[in-house]
Amino acid sequence: MKLDSKTVAALTLAGKKDAIFFDDVVKGFGFRLRAGAGGKTLRTWIAQYRRAGATRRMLIGSAEVLPAEKARAAAKDILAKVQLGEDPQADRRDQRAKDKLSFRSVVEEFLAAKKPDLRPRTLFQLRRYLTGPYLKAFHTMPLDRVSKRDIASRVLTITRENGAATAREVRGALSGFYAWAMQMGLAEANPTIGTKRPKTNEPRDRVLEDDELVRVWRACDDGTDYSRIIRLLILSGCRRAEIGDMRWSEIDLDKGLWTLPAERSKNGKQHALPLMPAMREIIESVPRMASRDALFGQRSRGFTAWSWKQSKPALDERSGVRGWTVHDIRRTVATKMADIGVQPHIIEAALNHHSGHRAGIAGVYNRSTYANDIRNALATWHNHIRALVEGGERKVIPYVHKVSTAAPTAS
Repeated sequence: MKLDSKTVAALTLAGKKDAIFFDDVVKGFGFRLRAGAGGKTLRTWIAQYRRAGATRRMLIGSAEVLPAEKARAAAKDILAKVQLGEDPQADRRDQRAKDKLSFRSVVEEFLAAKKPDLRPRTLFQLRRYLTGPYLKAFHTMPLDRVSKRDIASRVLTITRENGAATAREVRGALSGFYAWAMQMGLAEANPTIGTKRPKTNEPRDRVLEDDELVRVWRACDDGTDYSRIIRLLILSGCRRAEIGDMRWSEIDLDKGLWTLPAERSKNGKQHALPLMPAMREIIESVPRMASRDALFGQRSRGFTAWSWKQSKPALDERSGVRGWTVHDIRRTVATKMADIGVQPHIIEAALNHHSGHRAGIAGVYNRSTYANDIRNALATWHNHIRALVEGGERKVIPYVHKVSTAAPTAS
């Protein structure tokens, strides 16, 4: 018979639990009846074919929803693919398996795989970009269903709502994630490739003037974590996350030393800084809690991105200094250290910045930490800051490392 709406309406199970009736025109196109719960009969369209010596049976759809002619057209498409050497049923199974791999689930595997190789702060930012609100629309989608168009549209929206810098970071995180997924056989392509890269900002060159530095310092007199962090940044020239995520376990008050561990350092190198009196005074003013290691912030991981964003406008209002970023403090410290006579290679060592004289072959053979020179440089810099803030004349009092010359006593 030819399967159509009239012929299938007359078909019954005739006492069977399962029966298939095939079309005489399109070989392999069938109509299936099955006994369901409560005496209900299930009516579906199928396509059946042979592949690699085995019979494949593929569901087209419910006859209650799909008309006979549309089911016939779908069957023709399926059977045509078989003639071309494809296996539609296997392809469907593969797709179902891929659909179980949601974007979010694979992201979690990616982050777990990267955890041993990344610094905590880098991992935190990567998680923020991939699992936060920026890509929420992708989270429940099958990994291979996220298209180039989806990503391009999302990057454009992030650029408009959060700025080009954030959009560029999210796009970079996505690209790295899909590159890993391809290596693991979880994705066939990287849909980030070919999407527009948000425009890179020009390198900043903002250096705070002395009077601006003083106004910022004096505006940080409210005893908040943010104000303490800003003053420590001015005194040390460190990166904001290095101070914002400072831990009590990194500080040795007896030795007057703060050791930034390699896993928290941008260049992956441990960095030890002597605690000058002003830095020590600020650190000792921080209430110490037995329940957590972090000095600043309300959470165990330190000062959060939200805290940084919310605190800066209030400081600008109090100080009256505009058009600067927290990272500009690091550039200001480096520039003004040079202005007061600190040698460039000592500035780099103090700021834990391995380039310039430490790059290339010089960096391979010169392993000096310049500990005494760093102490002298910071003492000079702290003296300079104190003079600026107090409005007096700066007096350079270099640190002199004293070595005991007394004869050892007999035991």
